[in-house]
Amino acid sequence: MSGPTLVIDLPEPLPSAVLREFRALLAGLASRLDEQRPGFFDLNVHAERLGVEDGRDDDRRRPFLVYLMGPGVGDGTTFEAEHADEPEVEAALGFRPSHAVNVSAGCNREIDHAVTALLTAAVMDVVGGVAKAELLDEQVSVVADLPGVLGIVDDGRMALGSAEFLRAWAGHPDFRLVK
Repeated sequence: MSGPTLVIDLPEPLPSAVLREFRALLAGLASRLDEQRPGFFDLNVHAERLGVEDGRDDDRRRPFLVYLMGPGVGDGTTFEAEHADEPEVEAALGFRPSHAVNVSAGCNREIDHAVTALLTAAVMDVVGGVAKAELLDEQVSVVADLPGVLGIVDDGRMALGSAEFLRAWAGHPDFRLVK
């Protein structure tokens, strides 16, 4: 994907009832939804359904990949490699992630950054977890004071936060995700 990505760390696998809610949420936000395997969704999101005005003249669909990963779903080896060296993150989270949800935009315009953050927050409302967002140096002071921030780790290069944090950050004038 060519746009921004956010990760939601989860303390445990998703129960099948939550996976059904996750699927239903995405179906409600999407104009097209292709579930390539359980928990792996290729979709087009209507920005307006997340409260983001999309002034384009076309059919206003934003491409995304949203997928669950970890042992038993997707590439467990990739999940382990991406989470292998994060003791500071684990200490701040208070748990060792067993699974994660990646939310990746297919485009990199300003609107794609806002939709990524708000889509991730909507997913968190269903699946729980903690969002991990990379930061630029100049963003640390802005992000640190937002509601829902659980910690700034990795030498100030990553914010950990709730859905409330993502919504607050997406509404801030200096908002921009790191691609």
